[in-house]
Amino acid sequence: MESTMTNGVDLDNKAAIGGGVEDVYGEDFATEDQLITPWTVSVASGYTLLRDPHHNKGLAFSAQERDAHYLRGLLPPAVLSQELQEKKLMHNLRQYKVPLQRYMAMMDLQERNERLFYKLLIDNVEELLPVVYTPTVGEACQKYGSIFRRPQGLYISLKEKGKILEVLKNWPERSIQVIVVTDGERILGLGDLGCQGMGIPVGKLSLYTALGGLRPSACLPVTIDVGTNNEQLLNDEFYIGLKQKRATGQEYAELLQEFMTAVKQNYGEKVLIQFEDFANHNAFELLSKYSSTHLVFNDDIQGTASVVLAGVIAALKLIGGSLADQTFLFLGAGEAGTGIADLIALEMSKQTKLPIEETRKKIWLVDSKGLIVSSRKESLQHFKKPWAHEHEPVKGLLDAVKAIKPTMLMGTSGVGKTFTKEVIEAMASFNEKPVIFALSNPTSQSECTAEEAYTWSEGRAIFASGSPFDPVEYNGKVFLPGQGNNAYIFPGLGLGLIISGAIRVRDEMLLAASEALAAQVTQENFEKGLIYPPFSNIRKISAHIAAKVAAKAYDLGLASRLPRPKDLVSYAESCMYSPVYRSYR
Repeated sequence: MESTMTNGVDLDNKAAIGGGVEDVYGEDFATEDQLITPWTVSVASGYTLLRDPHHNKGLAFSAQERDAHYLRGLLPPAVLSQELQEKKLMHNLRQYKVPLQRYMAMMDLQERNERLFYKLLIDNVEELLPVVYTPTVGEACQKYGSIFRRPQGLYISLKEKGKILEVLKNWPERSIQVIVVTDGERILGLGDLGCQGMGIPVGKLSLYTALGGLRPSACLPVTIDVGTNNEQLLNDEFYIGLKQKRATGQEYAELLQEFMTAVKQNYGEKVLIQFEDFANHNAFELLSKYSSTHLVFNDDIQGTASVVLAGVIAALKLIGGSLADQTFLFLGAGEAGTGIADLIALEMSKQTKLPIEETRKKIWLVDSKGLIVSSRKESLQHFKKPWAHEHEPVKGLLDAVKAIKPTMLMGTSGVGKTFTKEVIEAMASFNEKPVIFALSNPTSQSECTAEEAYTWSEGRAIFASGSPFDPVEYNGKVFLPGQGNNAYIFPGLGLGLIISGAIRVRDEMLLAASEALAAQVTQENFEKGLIYPPFSNIRKISAHIAAKVAAKAYDLGLASRLPRPKDLVSYAESCMYSPVYRSYR
């Protein structure tokens, strides 16, 4: 049989190709010192090459490459290494005092030199993560219309109804592995931002590449525009989306159904679709509707739950006792709150062999009307009903804390400053080490700050938040707040699903991801009060999470990539995208 060879790579051996998607030009399979050809439609050269973000290297083109690709005179004579370019860009970024300016500078870099963008992000992840993702991405979405330069991702609006498959075919890349899709109705804690929510899928997918090692060309950000109920945007002459009230009911469901069908038709069974920042009512419905027919995952419900469960498992090492010994109280009973509560109950059930109905009794939720109790059951939304336990009605959070006496307090309300001094002091009065998770994003919506948690608990709290906080000094001791950021989980989870060729996501995979993350917290981290490992090791962490998720996919018979690799951690690492420049022939 005639073998297909490109760049010295045998393309018939598709099982060996990084990330498990056909790599037509052997670019990812080539080692970093092998020569590759910078193909676009034809071989890119001259001015076209400098305008192509996939292949542009700026001043890092060597003298030979400048001759071979007609770049002489189009660049200044200096030849810089990628490391020197990185050093210069980090220096420039640090000159900006406004986070949004840094965000815009990073987006500009992504549009002109993709590999340098990812090299910068991977090597400086702790410094740049808050720039390309929460909290800065929230402000970017609010101002997306005015900072909009070049379209990123696919915009699918009601105008495209009946033509969504054609729209997907307009996207230049064919081998898509991950789609992050939003309808912009509930962006972080900022509410309905309509079409301007595109900043979220773009930011999430840049993290899939930087932290999880997926190829940038295999990632597709999508915004589904069904209108907006945000009056400010509807009256804004610069708004980039449909100027109409949100479509709901059948019209909405039909558009989503067409999108989901078109995705499977165009990209196959194994493309991962991540739902992002949908409003509560749609988020639960979409997840339950499509989880049996598509490879789907909701980061707000499942990703948040998985990362928080990992923090809870790690916190047990600091406070002692088992998961079943704990009592949990949640402020907020939406997607995040009920998602986390469900996964904790599931892990507790797995550890104790008790039915989940029993383990749920250790978890209490407070919504805008007070403690969720059985006397309220008739008026509750369906996803809150499992959490309605026997108890007299309790109105406020402080009264609920005093009545339930939780060992762990979880904030998923999207409302800032709700963990007051009285609430934290009450937690500290009956817990030696109160565990406090203030998970709402961005920073302005956090239930309390790290400083407040440590100060009001007299330095005894074990604290984690959704957005980053600086270290806090209290009574001569420095506390390092943990960040329960979904970026710990979803890149590794996505990589694990893709390398195993998984066809469905199951809760057991989320539990495996949580346990893998908790296992990465070292004794040295615990000594500093950290319940999450530092982000500087994130690619190693992602590889371990990917291996555990892939192993679970194989165990459950949901993996299609056979035979099963012997060493899944090494296999995961070998599939990761490297942003180091390639040499062109």
